[in-house]
Amino acid sequence: MRYLSIDFYRGLTIAFMLIVNTPGTWEHVFAPLRHADWHGCTPTDLVFPSFMFIIGVSMWFSFEKYGRRLNRELGWKVLKRSLLLFAIGLLLAKFPFFWKDWDKLRFLGVLPRLALGYGLAALLALTLPGRWLIGAAAALLLGYWGLLYGLAIPGQDPYGLTGNAVRHFDLAVLGPDHMWKGKGIPFDPEGILSTFPAVVTVLLGWWSGRLMQQRQAEKIMAVRDLLIWGSVLTITALVWNPAFPINKSLWTSSFVLYTGGISMILLACSVWALDIANGKRYVQFFLVFGANPLFAYVLAGLLTKTMLRIQWMEGEQKKSGYGWIYEHLFRPLEGGAFGSLLFALTFLGICWAVCLFLYRRKIYVKI
Repeated sequence: MRYLSIDFYRGLTIAFMLIVNTPGTWEHVFAPLRHADWHGCTPTDLVFPSFMFIIGVSMWFSFEKYGRRLNRELGWKVLKRSLLLFAIGLLLAKFPFFWKDWDKLRFLGVLPRLALGYGLAALLALTLPGRWLIGAAAALLLGYWGLLYGLAIPGQDPYGLTGNAVRHFDLAVLGPDHMWKGKGIPFDPEGILSTFPAVVTVLLGWWSGRLMQQRQAEKIMAVRDLLIWGSVLTITALVWNPAFPINKSLWTSSFVLYTGGISMILLACSVWALDIANGKRYVQFFLVFGANPLFAYVLAGLLTKTMLRIQWMEGEQKKSGYGWIYEHLFRPLEGGAFGSLLFALTFLGICWAVCLFLYRRKIYVKI
């Protein structure tokens, strides 16, 4: 018996990911659709960990036919999928100029983190028995806390932008040319060290999937248990926050527990709405995205980059297709955050229409 809530949750996450990634202009965005500047967590900061979480849930069910034990066939499948996800991320970053500037390519990003998180979490989940897996997750979270505190630049905030160990490890291993510079200095929010606590985000999904299967015959109990554990994790994170701040850019251990707890609570609500109250007819929009999440994400990335790469000069100003569409079609309607949101919703609708075409023909793009 399949949980429809898993497809819905995955589709809901992708839909919000596309909305927050493609505003008409970054100068006008509603506050909930922005990431926290540093410490803290906005609704937007929940999107990426929610997707990693639902990957873990899906892993539990998809690995059932292999006995959830590592063997040659499953090991090859996990390795192949991880490598393909990472490669797609690199190619998407290079699109459309695949042949140049490899010396400045950002190696990490959303898809590479998904690839590493999925691969490492699968390896741990398939090889370690229950208590050992819990111990490994605790060691990753506590060890990461110790690394950030112990390896910070002397005299600087261990959880600040400039002095944190994540940044300086990436500088030493990757070099500044291969890192994100969105905050004005080389710092990658999908850094190497911060990948390790992100693995626990996937494992929280894995354990949630296990709980859902155990309660499959009485799904209201699955809702209860997810709500209880989600609340425990969220409260634990808030208690931990003063010592180890909730921070998406560093993917702190408190951030893992906070977003994992909220993900459990949201999944519990999804199970109740779809698998108990039979609300499928109200959420068909999100099920379309949930059927082809990777395709939807890559399609959005390709369309966005294409619009941005179409450029021309108007006087002394450089214009792009992306900016032209916003300036001429959406800014006249409303020149603030609402007009910017309308652009994002229209873009979402275009991606949804393509995914609907595949959905109706039962075409599912998988790797």
